[in-house]
Amino acid sequence: MKYRTYLIFGAPGSGKGTQGKILGAIPRFFHCACGDVFRSLDTRTPIGQAFLQHSSRGELVPDEITVKLWMARIGDMVGSHMFKPDLDSLVLDGIPRSVSQARIMQDMIEVKRVFHLSCPDRAALVGRLKKRALKENRFDDANEVTIRSRLETYDAESKPVLEFYGPQLVRSVDATQTPVKVLSDILQSVNTEV
Repeated sequence: MKYRTYLIFGAPGSGKGTQGKILGAIPRFFHCACGDVFRSLDTRTPIGQAFLQHSSRGELVPDEITVKLWMARIGDMVGSHMFKPDLDSLVLDGIPRSVSQARIMQDMIEVKRVFHLSCPDRAALVGRLKKRALKENRFDDANEVTIRSRLETYDAESKPVLEFYGPQLVRSVDATQTPVKVLSDILQSVNTEV
């Protein structure tokens, strides 16, 4: 059975995690943030070390490792009945981050919508990430060189995912609006789904 899925997609700092958490608080939606999966890794393990090597340089973690970690987390959530795939819609942010990941995950998820949180103003994204770094002790967001590298990686490796899913599934949402307005736009699109 494929998981009925909504993807929250956008550049680092566009608000994916914020929107994912809010949607995940609504009954019959289950939120899984790939970044949380990585941040909960034990960095003393080989996979934790591999993650650190890539993330500290602003690079994406290899696709096979990412999808394997995600599958293990989702399996745990299904096993503990936190995520009930027969009832709940899955809300993902941070995965798939590449066309390769999207292809690997095709047999696991049925994507209903991709919400592209669009924010062409890179200076605004850098500012958001620096604020988040201070507020949430997310040191991967504190260094401007790393931030710029992550944005370049997003443009080169992640943005093509939008083309993979195509215009019939992708809904662009202005990420510079207030979080409430962004949520309103997302919910309106979920409610008008055919």
